[in-house]
Amino acid sequence: MKRVVIESPGKRETLQKYLGKDYLVVSSKGHVRDLPKNTLSVDLNNNYEPRYEILPDKKSVIEDIKKKAEKCDGILLATDPDREGEAIAWHLAYCLGIDPNSKCRIVFNEISKSAVEKALTCPRAIDLNLVDAQQARRILDRIMGYKLSPILCKKIQPKLSAGRVQSVCLRLVVDREKEIENFKPEEYWNLSAMLKKGSSKFKSALLSFKNKKIKLSNKGEVDEVLSNLKDATYTVQDIKKSRTKSKAPAPFTTSTMQQDALNKLNMSLKRTTSAAQQLYEGIDLPGEGKIAFITYIRTDSVRISDGALDMAREFISSKYGKEYLPTKPNVFHVKENAQDAHEAIRPISLARDPESIKNIAPSDAYKLYKLIYERFVACQMSDAEYDNVTCEIKANDCVFKAVGKTLNFAGWTSVYKAYDSAKEDEKEEKDNSKLPKMEVGDLLELVELKPEQKFTKPPVRYTEASLVKAMEEKGIGRPATYAPTVTTIASREYTSKDGKYIVPTELGRSVTGFLENYFNKMINVKFTAYMETKLDEVAEDETKWQDVIDAFWKSFKELLTNANFNAYVSPKKEPIKTDIKCDKCGHDMVIREGKFGKFLGCSNFPACHNIMTYQDETLPKGVCPECGKEVVQRRSKKGKIFYSCSGYPDCKFMSWDIPTGEKCPECKSALIQKGKKVICSNPNCKYVKE
Repeated sequence: MKRVVIESPGKRETLQKYLGKDYLVVSSKGHVRDLPKNTLSVDLNNNYEPRYEILPDKKSVIEDIKKKAEKCDGILLATDPDREGEAIAWHLAYCLGIDPNSKCRIVFNEISKSAVEKALTCPRAIDLNLVDAQQARRILDRIMGYKLSPILCKKIQPKLSAGRVQSVCLRLVVDREKEIENFKPEEYWNLSAMLKKGSSKFKSALLSFKNKKIKLSNKGEVDEVLSNLKDATYTVQDIKKSRTKSKAPAPFTTSTMQQDALNKLNMSLKRTTSAAQQLYEGIDLPGEGKIAFITYIRTDSVRISDGALDMAREFISSKYGKEYLPTKPNVFHVKENAQDAHEAIRPISLARDPESIKNIAPSDAYKLYKLIYERFVACQMSDAEYDNVTCEIKANDCVFKAVGKTLNFAGWTSVYKAYDSAKEDEKEEKDNSKLPKMEVGDLLELVELKPEQKFTKPPVRYTEASLVKAMEEKGIGRPATYAPTVTTIASREYTSKDGKYIVPTELGRSVTGFLENYFNKMINVKFTAYMETKLDEVAEDETKWQDVIDAFWKSFKELLTNANFNAYVSPKKEPIKTDIKCDKCGHDMVIREGKFGKFLGCSNFPACHNIMTYQDETLPKGVCPECGKEVVQRRSKKGKIFYSCSGYPDCKFMSWDIPTGEKCPECKSALIQKGKKVICSNPNCKYVKE
């Protein structure tokens, strides 16, 4: 009997079933050896030699594996098929006394019977280049974290941390917020003409004025055009017809899966990662035990194996018909900086359709599997085809353009709908996508001319999905690090959430500002992406890991010295005194700052722990529609702002929006402020006024 060691206990049962009685599967439960937490554990004067120790909670795990291995014919290390998994296998080999150059390592991209059996036929030595690349990453992160974090704690406030990837990710969020704050909106106008032929209405947009393409920038220009259009006749002057094609999307990588799961399923990175892990390791099915559903979930490749291509093409041909099957398989370009170590994320078998597990699997796992399944099928289907009609309409010195788009052949869109990333308030009107049949020379009836004043909008804040996308595009981190990085900056309270959008906190801005001033040479997008390429070179045996660390450390220690001696030490903010008396002990209350902003705390702290909500007089307030008293701004336990009556607890009125104090003339519900408009708080009432 042979012993097979894996990382996660979650897939032990699934693997044991496929391996049979000649093998015994055990789990290391993740990492077994690492750099100790209490010291740097990297010898900066001895070729950056790391000092590893067996993790305290893994000593019994190692002893158990050793003891049972004495009764076995050998040990195979089947940790995850990536650099981190390779490093864990190397640490296990050291702890268990296994020669890393022996054929002790097996890998499989999916937990299926065929993949596991194939892996057993070709064991190999541990890939020390992959180990070195992961070791270099670990040491880089340890040096930067352990050398930089204490400076932040000294110069800004205690219990802060910085990281090679984490701090650059935070900088993206802060830089985006600065862009938004510095944005100056510019006025522009849209002029549309609602036209009619027969009983069919359609919308057209102003294209040109006096034979020149025009962009209306102010009301004066709009008035000039409207004056020209008085008593105009609208005549079709040109019609162009064309057919366009939309190519199928690539199968999922880790990043694109995370993005679509949030955008289409509203699943956070944490939920997506958890559901994906379940699908990869296996889900209990009645009468079958644990079954794995998808391939390895940490990948930046869109490559598909020949066997998977054959499976997809056979499935499409039999279920949808040959017209949905392209002559040749669709091939997708792998990004230049991708590791391309594994296939794309795909179903192991298309015979297991999502509906077969709808009432068995956890809800998130089912929804994510359906997304992965449909994306994979769609990626090998024919192009979608559209008939496009562009019509130009002459009216005095103006030319309007109307565009119609009709789906002619659904192709891949019959299975998978691409996410529309357009802003919700700027999406095209779908009911005007089809034009009536027209000929050149036709006269059209004007229904309405509609001028609309608009202002350019600042870039939108990042969501978890768009931040992951930015990290991938800029080469920051790798598939396994995207979700943990975004989660880390939130857990450190460097960012918070405004709905689905990520906002930097004052602390996050302070940390980023300090790092920009003193460590800009290394904590930036370009350098971080460069370091990823150097780690790739180590994995390809093109560079020694010690040389990468050495080049980094020589530059980094100069920045550390400068920051230590020259950086301004942020003074501790003293609480601001108020004339409000503590209702517990009578001492004055003072304004302090906490996790969710300012609050009133007793000046007699720590003898008195009384706190009260702080009401900033500069913040907008309203009038209670129930009793007429002033409405004050408060924060919930989760930090969200809401408005409640100052007469609480006698009056329990509250609202997430600022109340005007008036009642709706139509349904008598409270009126609230929404931007520049006043609307009814009753979602079923459509009352609105400017």
